[in-house]
Amino acid sequence: MRREMTGAEMVLQALRDQGVKHVFGYPGGAVLPIYDEIIQQDDIEHILVRHEQGAGHAAEGYARSTGKPGVVLVTSGPGATNMVTALTDAMLDSIPLVCITGQVPTHLIGNDAFQECDTVGITRPCTKHNWLVKRIEDLPRIMHEAFYVAMSGRPGPVVVDIPKDIQFATGDYEGPSNNIAHKSYRPQIKGDIEAIRHAVEMIASAKRPVLYTGGGVINSGPQACALLRELVEITGIPITSTLMGLGAYPASGKQWLGMLGMHGTYEANMAMHECDLMINVGARFDDRITGRLDAFSPGSRKIHIDIDPSSINKTVSVDLPIIGDVGHVLEDMVRIFRASGKKLDQSAMKAWGGKIDTWRARNSLAYRASDDFIMPQYAIQRLYEHTKDRKTFVSTEVGQHQMWAAQFYGFEAPNRWLTSGGLGTMGYGMPAAIGAQVANPDALVIDIAGDASIMMNIQEMSTATQYNLPVKVFVLNNQYMGMVRQWQQLLHGNRLSHSYTDSLPDFVKLADAYGWHGICVDKPAALDDAIAEMLETPKPVIFDCRVANLANCFPMIPSGKAHNEMLLPDEANDEAVANAISKEGKALV
Repeated sequence: MRREMTGAEMVLQALRDQGVKHVFGYPGGAVLPIYDEIIQQDDIEHILVRHEQGAGHAAEGYARSTGKPGVVLVTSGPGATNMVTALTDAMLDSIPLVCITGQVPTHLIGNDAFQECDTVGITRPCTKHNWLVKRIEDLPRIMHEAFYVAMSGRPGPVVVDIPKDIQFATGDYEGPSNNIAHKSYRPQIKGDIEAIRHAVEMIASAKRPVLYTGGGVINSGPQACALLRELVEITGIPITSTLMGLGAYPASGKQWLGMLGMHGTYEANMAMHECDLMINVGARFDDRITGRLDAFSPGSRKIHIDIDPSSINKTVSVDLPIIGDVGHVLEDMVRIFRASGKKLDQSAMKAWGGKIDTWRARNSLAYRASDDFIMPQYAIQRLYEHTKDRKTFVSTEVGQHQMWAAQFYGFEAPNRWLTSGGLGTMGYGMPAAIGAQVANPDALVIDIAGDASIMMNIQEMSTATQYNLPVKVFVLNNQYMGMVRQWQQLLHGNRLSHSYTDSLPDFVKLADAYGWHGICVDKPAALDDAIAEMLETPKPVIFDCRVANLANCFPMIPSGKAHNEMLLPDEANDEAVANAISKEGKALV
């Protein structure tokens, strides 16, 4: 049914028709007509952030924790350009965002008008698709198409750029169609059944198989995660995951190897290196996983399941590609495997399990505990013990603390782990936690942060205060840009160039200034009581956890090395580091 509306009214109605309940944004001249409509309705709640990048990351946290698209509304010019980091972050991590930007009136486009920029041109490389709305007649279709593109296939961010005169113009609004289609975008959902049958044959004949899973499993939805767990159960195949895939398979599962990659476990990386069959489910063979490409899992046949055809054979050549949605492919794979009555060679699998147990015995996550100062790994372990039985969402900033969180916080369910993987965006964690808290008001939401990263979007403390969002920010404070310092120590002769973060605020006083609760702890004996205090506090908390200043994050695959050339904690002395990371006296960066 068609109804006459202004463009601004159309935007709000399209959001309602798409089931949107929350929008993160910041007003400005080019979007004031839309903001005028927002204030006159109660169906959609607007969350006012303090910086547009914060809006983007909050929408990402909202999307990651719910599986629904995050929605952002910002003005033209600097409002749009401030969103570029969040859009790129969402693009690399396949997070569905719909970003609505204001634009100068159509007759001023190209005239260097006040707060004008080429939003479509700027965001083209970091979005799945974007639109500049030139006619009011096109606005409803474009709005609905934007949600379709953001959510279907490999999810990602889109931008709808709406000139101010289009927002004032009137036209006929039409609701979403059941047949929304993009002329050049038709993602393949079902995998080729013969390829899936071939995959089952390869699995049944494997002696040393490993499942390598990624964020695509979580993006596919809860059913895909359940099917993945079923596949592991019926085959007994050991399973590892990328940073983005944590939670798709429970950390307590008996086949769990831990995270793989640059700071993954020894057993996960060695299994990847020595397997005879690698089954990649929803991951993209990124450089943090593969290490040196010509030495990556040299003896294995490789199956790659991915909805994005461009990811197939882009980095690593595979023996069997299966293009399709992970959930649909796993459903067919489990069904065919069960119907075939096939079993893996139990003798070979027992030997493979024994080899993995030998690697696991190296205890690659070991660290030296202390009664005098808090080790960052210990802080994460204690935080996990206090929160593991609650519905908890964990976001992070980026750096050492992020890797320690991935190593020592055990995720049992999908959509609970919110981190910046591909782009590695410092400042991501607190706004992402805010977005997750908006979406899950009764849940516990914790941002595990570093003292350097938390400063990147510290202004969003004000957003949490305004909306009474009881997020907990757990800062591992070592007074350094920890990962930068670690690389400078290992790769640059311990020349710590501008990685010391002196002049930090007093976080307890800062908490008080924003109406938060502040806690500061520097002794292991006080940690448990302080964490309990944080969890019992019904308002936002910033927890200044003073940890060992020079702790390094191990294990570590040095740049340019293969999976089987990991640096383990017990090998990480200066001579071993120098031998591992140098070749002919030159650092491998």
